[in-house]
Amino acid sequence: MTMKSALMVSAFALLAACSPGEGKSQDYQGFHEAPAPANRKVPGDAGTMKSSFAPVVKQTAPAVVNVYAQRITRQQVDPFWQMFGGGQPQARVEKSLGSGVIVRGDGIIVTNNHVVQGGQELMVVLSDRREFPAKVLLADERTDLAILKLEANGEKFPTIKVDDGHDLEVGDLVLAIGNPFGVGQTVTNGIISAVDRTTDAEGAFIQTDAAINPGNSGGALIDMDGDLIGINSFILSRSGSSAGVGFAIPAAVVKRAVDTALGGKSTLVRPWLGAKGDPVTSDIARSLGLSKPDGVLVSDVYAGGPADQAGLKTGDVVLSVNGEPVNDPKTLNYRVSLLGVNGNAALNVVRAGKILNLNARVVAPTGAPKDQRALTGNFPLTGATVVNLSPAVADELGLDPFAASKGVMVYSLSGRSYAAAAGFRPGDIVKDVNGQAITSTAQLETVLKSVKGRYVVTINRGGQNITAQF
Repeated sequence: MTMKSALMVSAFALLAACSPGEGKSQDYQGFHEAPAPANRKVPGDAGTMKSSFAPVVKQTAPAVVNVYAQRITRQQVDPFWQMFGGGQPQARVEKSLGSGVIVRGDGIIVTNNHVVQGGQELMVVLSDRREFPAKVLLADERTDLAILKLEANGEKFPTIKVDDGHDLEVGDLVLAIGNPFGVGQTVTNGIISAVDRTTDAEGAFIQTDAAINPGNSGGALIDMDGDLIGINSFILSRSGSSAGVGFAIPAAVVKRAVDTALGGKSTLVRPWLGAKGDPVTSDIARSLGLSKPDGVLVSDVYAGGPADQAGLKTGDVVLSVNGEPVNDPKTLNYRVSLLGVNGNAALNVVRAGKILNLNARVVAPTGAPKDQRALTGNFPLTGATVVNLSPAVADELGLDPFAASKGVMVYSLSGRSYAAAAGFRPGDIVKDVNGQAITSTAQLETVLKSVKGRYVVTINRGGQNITAQF
């Protein structure tokens, strides 16, 4: 059972799409190194204004594909008729359509996780109408990325080079290629409206006004060099159709996902700085003597974590990571996530009016073993599965490692169990039983089995302590 909150508010419409892309077949030798930024100029004459995007489309379109995911579910009939043997659950085939981008000549494809999630059979259709089955190498719900591999017996495919550089600028021209509303391959153009845009979803996104509609998810956002700069993922719209506010997952995140999949891992491991903070407001900037409201004000540092070892302290203001500015906690976490486990984070910090440069080696979150246990017996938590909390487990479950770094959490419940009937919920943190503070799953099980008679259990739910007697 997932412990994640909804990926985004109802106004965010998840999409599905694909676009073909061309380019010479190539073996994966690492991602395209972005060239130095060219001098950009406003078109100076009518001839320049009439320039066509066709060469870029021809170069990229054959490498964008359709991704079909199929699963079989059981459709229930009216329970009244089932009581009298009048109906049996019927098999129902559910299909979803999205897009993908071939980034390696041997058939490595990037798409959105929500396009393939739950799919039991995956089929990929190329721009030349050839079809190939595919398997999932990596699926990461939090970044909404999935990496697929075509089962094609060594055949080579057209690719799009991935530009994971940081030379994107607001106003740059971009193309989005996809299959909106199932009408067929469609190319739309626009500009980059914002970079490093944070939303309710995890990460920082490229925002574009290129038309993106249902059917575009997993498709390519490309620049005028014909390079992949992002994977189209979702839109902000009250109607469900394009309102000119679309979001793409940056190529730097795509690079990490592909590298991770090729390294044999099935999900992304996120490096952890071990610091949390808040945006610097104008009032905070004035109180700290800053010239303008930039950076992230550190509110907590995890003892023994990378930030603590690097010398970061509560009250510091982090201005940048490896030279890239950060202005909110999500952008800070995003910058750190791109470094990879054991990467070096060069932190530019303001402390008491002085500029400091600190270096932190970011690592995967650690902590006590998960020690997952399904509780059985004759006590209030019978039927609950519990786990030890730690920064590592919190990160795995998509929780705040600071808010859920210690204790024992209810991970899941059996539907007809006593724990479910008693009102426990997944995510509850068990604080104490009959006055004994709970620190591990093993201790919780021992305490529950030793009690005779009345149980007094205190849990923390959503930041509030609740005590009940059984």
